[in-house]
Order: sequence, then structure tokens, then C-alpha cells
Amino acid sequence: MRKQPLVLAAACAALVTGTLSSPAAASSDAPAAVDAPATFTHPGVGVSRAQLDFVKAKVQAGAQPWTNAFNQAKSSAYASLSRTPKPRSVVECGPYSNPNYGCTDEREDAIAAYTDALLWYLTGNTAYAQKSIQLMDAWSATITDHTNSNAPLQTAWSGSSWPKAAEIIKYLYGNWPNSGRFATMLRNVYVPKIINGSNSNGNWELSMTEALQGIGVFLEDKTVYDKAISLYRLRVPAYVYLESDGALPKTVPSQNLNTRDKIVGYWQGQGTFVTGVTQETCRDLTHTGYGISSISHVLETARIQGIDMYPEFGERLRQALGFQSRWERNLEPVPSWLCNGTLNRGLGPITEVGYNALHTRLGIAMANTQALTESRRPAGSNNLFVAWETLTTQRTRPS
Repeated sequence: MRKQPLVLAAACAALVTGTLSSPAAASSDAPAAVDAPATFTHPGVGVSRAQLDFVKAKVQAGAQPWTNAFNQAKSSAYASLSRTPKPRSVVECGPYSNPNYGCTDEREDAIAAYTDALLWYLTGNTAYAQKSIQLMDAWSATITDHTNSNAPLQTAWSGSSWPKAAEIIKYLYGNWPNSGRFATMLRNVYVPKIINGSNSNGNWELSMTEALQGIGVFLEDKTVYDKAISLYRLRVPAYVYLESDGALPKTVPSQNLNTRDKIVGYWQGQGTFVTGVTQETCRDLTHTGYGISSISHVLETARIQGIDMYPEFGERLRQALGFQSRWERNLEPVPSWLCNGTLNRGLGPITEVGYNALHTRLGIAMANTQALTESRRPAGSNNLFVAWETLTTQRTRPS
């Protein structure tokens, strides 16, 4: 297993428009020698056992913000023990889920399975574990394909949640006779739809990398895991701009964005490139949030697996969070150079993971991200692939 020295922790002293001046060592885009771990850690997708134990102790002590976040998850429809799985053999999802034949059902059953797995571990109530298993078993016994234009994205979103649930149930609960069938479902139904990435808007491929990485961990498949990281290495620098990139953003070679006009078109008409702006900022902050969320999730899962990718990508995550949080807060007029002076807000509950990693663990000030994150706790679910990150995100520095 190859590890990198922790270089991102060199915190900057001055705050500039809500973000920090870049730690020099963190802004390099030179690919690091990071592969799948020699031995996978379980549970190891999104949360570790240490995180779960930390959160459990906080909830038992009635500490905040974990207790409010726990109550939010427990009272949600996703935690209902009367929930009936709604599997389909073929899930068909068109643009913006139109048509929607099983799209919402699949995503929400996957989030519910994860919610139930979390609640089992935090409460000890085996009914939650059994409900999580029921949901996963129903889908693994039924689904054969995803179709229509949004099939890759649907596969990625659902495929991001399923491994989170499966890791907790298989490796902590343990009594799951059909876990092998579930693994076969992930390998045969999910992996083929997302393994080659996407040239659509960047949030698609970033969601795919998150799903592939999680599936790779659960299957203990180093080839799948490594494919996720190889896609991620190209896409993240092409999604979040840093001034050090030069006059134009980086691009993914397969997209053939070989002129300024092509790049500006792909960046939703944004022709002024400043640190922290993303490829979808001028589309809307909601889709931008999807991309940023997956960037943070991949970094956290890699860290749990013993591989520190924050020196390589942490600065882009920090700047993306700071820039989007600044404008999401809506405290100042949008300048004319940014999205022609108009922003569509709605960042979503996606800041906790990156904020905790960069600010709480590494000690880097993030004024706008902090203000936004704390004002919106507890962070719930976006009903697609993000759920309960105020609850699950550990807020402590390693001793």
C-alpha cells in the first residue's frame, strides 16, 4: 500500500473572499502513485467503524450536532420499518427522470437500506438491520438492467448508496445469507454501466467514480477500484478550476475540448476563470453540489482505505466548497463576470464531509463553508445519493 506524506495541513493565515490562499504543496496536479490498497478495510465506504463508534458515543451522550442529526434520520421516511421494497427488473430513466420507471424507487430504497444499516449500528435494534437486508435482497433478486438516456447516472447514484449499506451489514452485522447475490448484482448490473465514465457534465462521471470506488471496496476488486481512481484523476482537475491551471481549465482528453470556444461552451458559457469556479457553476449550484459531493466522498473512502489523496485533490475541493458556499449564502450581488450576473442556487446538503476533512481534521480555515455548513445543520438527504452527513461525519482531530 502506498501512502503520501500529509502536506495539505499547511494552513494559510489570511482569508480572501471566503477562501484561503493555496497551500503550495496541495495545488500540484502531478498524479501520485496511488492504487487500490493491498488489503481492503471494512466497513470502508464513506464511513469506518471508528467513525461509527465515535458517532454512537456522541448520540448516546446526547451531544450535538449528532443527536439532532440522529433524530432527523430516525424520523425520516427512509427509516420506516414498514417500508416495502419496490424493485424492478428494468429501471428506465430518461432525462430528468422522464420517464421514471423505478428511478426514484431504486434510489430511495438504496438510501433507505443505508439509513437502516446506520440506525441498526447506532441503536442495536436488529429490526433495522433486517429491513436493510430486505431492501437489498429484493433488488438483488430482481434488477437486471438500467435503460434510457439517464441510465448511467441512475446507476451511479444508486450504486453510490448500496455499498454503504452493504459494508455495514456484511462486515458488522454479519447475518446476511444473500450477500453473494448482492455482490453479483453490483458486478453484473451496475459496473458495466459506469466503468467507462462519461463525457457529459462532470457531475455524471464524478458520481460514477464514487459508485465504482465503493463497489470496488465491497467486491474487493482492485481493478474496479483502480478504474474509479483513474477516471477521478482526470475529471477532478477538469471540474474545478485553479489559477495555477493557466488561462483555461484543464480538460479530459476524450472530450476533445481543444479550443477556447469549446471549453467556454462546456463550462455553461463562463469565460472568466477564477479559482474555485466549476464546470457547472453557471448551470446551477445543485448539479455543482453533486460533483463536489462525489469529490469529497472519494477522498474519504480512499482515506479509510489507508491512502491519503488529500495532498493531490484537497485544494480543489477546498476552493470549490469556498467559492460555491460564498455565492450560495447570497450576501452580495453576483458580479457580471460570473454567469452573466445570475446564479441558480441550491447547493444541497453536501458540505459536511469536505469541511470536516479540511477544516476540522487538517485545521484549515474555511469561513464561508463553515458559515454555510453550520447554518444548515443537520444536513439531511438530497434524495439521490447523499444522506445524513452531519450524523456520520466525525468532527475530531486525530490524537
